[in-house]
Amino acid sequence: MAHIFIIAEAGDNHNGNFDHALRLVDAAAAAGADCVKFQTFVTEEVISKYAQMAEYQKRNTGKTQSQFDMVKRLELPFDAFRRIRAYCEKKGILFLSTPFDLPSVAFLHEIGVPFFKIPSGEVTNYPYLVAIAKTHQDVLLSTGMCTMDEIGEAIAVLESHGAGKITLLHCNTEYPTPYEDVNLRAMETMRHAFGKEVGYSDHTLGIEVPVAAAAMGAVVIEKHFTLDKKMEGPDHKASLAPDELAAMVTAVRRVETVLGSAEKKPSPSEQKNIAVARKSIVARRAIRKGEPFTEENLAVKRPGDGMNPMRWTKILGTAAARDYKEDEQIVPEENEAGRFT
Repeated sequence: MAHIFIIAEAGDNHNGNFDHALRLVDAAAAAGADCVKFQTFVTEEVISKYAQMAEYQKRNTGKTQSQFDMVKRLELPFDAFRRIRAYCEKKGILFLSTPFDLPSVAFLHEIGVPFFKIPSGEVTNYPYLVAIAKTHQDVLLSTGMCTMDEIGEAIAVLESHGAGKITLLHCNTEYPTPYEDVNLRAMETMRHAFGKEVGYSDHTLGIEVPVAAAAMGAVVIEKHFTLDKKMEGPDHKASLAPDELAAMVTAVRRVETVLGSAEKKPSPSEQKNIAVARKSIVARRAIRKGEPFTEENLAVKRPGDGMNPMRWTKILGTAAARDYKEDEQIVPEENEAGRFT
C-alpha cells in the first residue's frame, strides 16, 4: 500500500512572526502531516517595484498596495528558517520550504532540505530551474497556470542539469480555486504524457477536493493551513484551520487504506460471508435414488457451503446416488465417482 505524502503548507501564514511559525509547526505535527512547508524568499530578489498585487491578494487582504510592500511584511530571515528546521526535528515532522530566488535555493540546500518544491510561478524561470537541478535533489514541480508544453520544457531543463526524481503536482493558483476550475483529470493526463508520478496542490475551500485527488492516485497532497482564517494576509481565507487540517489528514489516510492493492480476491473480513451469502444446489423436492436430476427437481438456495451452482449443467441428467429430502444439498462426491467435485 503506497503512502500518500501529506504536506501541510504553512507558506507565509506566519505573517512574518517567528513565534507564529513555530505554532504552525505544532499544528501540522498535531494534525499528523508528514511535512510542514514554508516559503523562503528575499523580497528584493523576487519582486520589482513595478509589480502589482494579484486580484486574489487585493480581495483577501482588503488592501491596495504594492506587491513588494505586502510580501516584505511576510518575509522571515534565513536564520529563522534554521531555527524552524531545528524545531521541526524536535517535533518529529519534516521541514520543507519553497525557495523563490537563487540565494534562497542556495541557503535551503545548505541547511539540507530533503527535496525541492518548485512553485507554479517559477516553472518558466530558467536560471532558477538550473540552480535547483544542479543540487541533484528530487523535485516537486507545481504546475499551476501551465500548458503541457511549459511543463515539458521545465522537465527537460531540470533533467538536463542533473535533477533527481521529478514529481508533478497538479495545481490551480487562484485563491480560493473555483470548483469548476479544479480539473483533477489533468493529473492522469500528466501522468501518461510525462511518465511521472503525480500529486495535487490544493487551493480550494474545504477538504473534499484533496481527498478526491488522493482517491485518484495522487502520491502527494499539499494544502494551505493557518492558525486563524481571520488573520490579516493574502492566503489565510483560503487555508484550513488546524482542526480542518487534521480532518483532511484523517480522510486522506482512510482513502490510502481503502485503495488497497490491485489484487482482486475475497478480503479476510468477508471470507466468513461466502457460505452465508452464496448458494448451493439442493433438492427442490424429495428425490429417489436413481432418479435423474432435472431443472424441475433441483433448486439453488442458501447456504453456499455445498455444490457450486456453476456446476448446474454438469449434474443435470445424471442419476441420484441416494435418496434426498427437500432442501437437502446435493453431494457431488456421491455421483459417479466424484464427477462433480
